[in-house]
This record gives sequence, C-alpha cells and structure tokens, in this order.
Amino acid sequence: MDVFEKVNTEVDSRITTGIPRLDELISGGLPNNSITLVSGTPGSGKTIICYHYMQEGLNNGEKCLYLTSDERVKNILKQASELGFNFQQYVDSGYLKFIYLDFNKSDMYVEIENEIKNGGYSRVVLDSITPVSEMPVWISDGINEVIPSFDGFKTTKKIPAGSIPATRMHVRSIMRILNNDNCTALVTSEIPEGSRSLSRDTISEFLVDGIILMDLDTSMDRRKLTIRKMRATKHTLKPQDITITAGGIQFL
Repeated sequence: MDVFEKVNTEVDSRITTGIPRLDELISGGLPNNSITLVSGTPGSGKTIICYHYMQEGLNNGEKCLYLTSDERVKNILKQASELGFNFQQYVDSGYLKFIYLDFNKSDMYVEIENEIKNGGYSRVVLDSITPVSEMPVWISDGINEVIPSFDGFKTTKKIPAGSIPATRMHVRSIMRILNNDNCTALVTSEIPEGSRSLSRDTISEFLVDGIILMDLDTSMDRRKLTIRKMRATKHTLKPQDITITAGGIQFL
C-alpha cells in the first residue's frame, strides 16, 4: 500500500475539524467533499481553525495541502508551532505540503489544479482567497482588461477594469478547482471592520457549502464563532464564545 494512500476518516460522510465542540455543532464535522468558508476580521482566529483542520488530518495519516498567500512559509510554521502545531515534521515526511501562490503568474490556476488532481490530498486549505479575488489580469488598454486564458476557463472577453465580473471570474475559477471529489477544503477570507458581507469579495459566500464566521466582541473581551451556513446540516445560528490558548481554539 502506498504510504500516501488516503485514509478514510468519514463519520457518516463527515470530516472532523480537529475542534471537538465545533464538530458537535455541525453533526460530526464538515460535509465530505465540501468547501467551507472561514471569514472574519483580523485577529479573529481564521488561520488557527485551519491549523486544527490540518493537524486532525495529519493525525489520521492523511495527506494535506496548504495554499498560502504568505510568501514566508517559515513564519507560518513558526506561528503554528507556538500554538502547539508541529507541522515541520509532516513537511519533512511528505504528508503536508505548503505552496506559496504567486498571483503575478498567469498559469497559477493550472499549477493549483494539477497539484490537487495529482497530489492525493484529502484536505486542502486556501489561506486566504482575498488576494485571489484581487489578482491582476492582462491589461489591453486603459479601460478594459482581458482575462488570461487557462485550461478549463478560456476567454478573451474584455471586462471593465476593477469590475465585479473580473472578481467573480477569479473566485469562481478557484472554487471550481477546489470542488474536487477527493478532498474537503477550508477557505479563509478577510472581512473589513463594519462590513455586512461574509467575505471581502462579497461573492465567495454564495459559492461554498458552509460558512463559519469569526468575530471579535471587544466590549466583552471575547471572540465569537458563528455557523452561518452548512450544507445538509442542522445547526444553531447562535454565536459561540471562544478563546485562543496555547493549544489553539477553545470553546468557553
């Protein structure tokens, strides 16, 4: 048996998050082969949920992929280690792979799609989708932009610079790639302070299977977690009090 053969961790078609109380709130875990958006303001704990999710998969012998918009992967490893997530050993053994997303490369989508198709990953994290929605496109003149062509999404349609259609194209493209029958994905997105949208691009929330909203209650010195949406799952909409400790996220 291949050492990287995926381990089936489904519990009634659920993928555990690594946070027991969160799993209880969503009927045992994330729906299998789903995409869940983890949105929130800066400092609300979005990335730490991803750490728990990755660690749970690694503990189960799964192969995991972490797509990051932070060029300094060593900083991610350091920050995770400070919270008790020792990812370096899994990077060294080949069970965990980090890929820095270069948004200036027109073939970035092809690179991601090939990696997910051929890598045998059961868990994928994209942290975060915000730069994807804002990535550059080819400029044809000062008014219009020409969307780059790539495998699976070919177009030379001119779109007004800075338009919603351009953002939608990027977001839909990455979601299509993540919507792979062999993996379950977490995607993070920033939310500006005071915004009523559930993602910075205002589109992602309509394309995913689940939404976990992270927030800060500064008046009570508390962090909040709310399950806003989860496919085929009965769940509460009540915000849950959480805290960040040396071991990651804890429910209060």
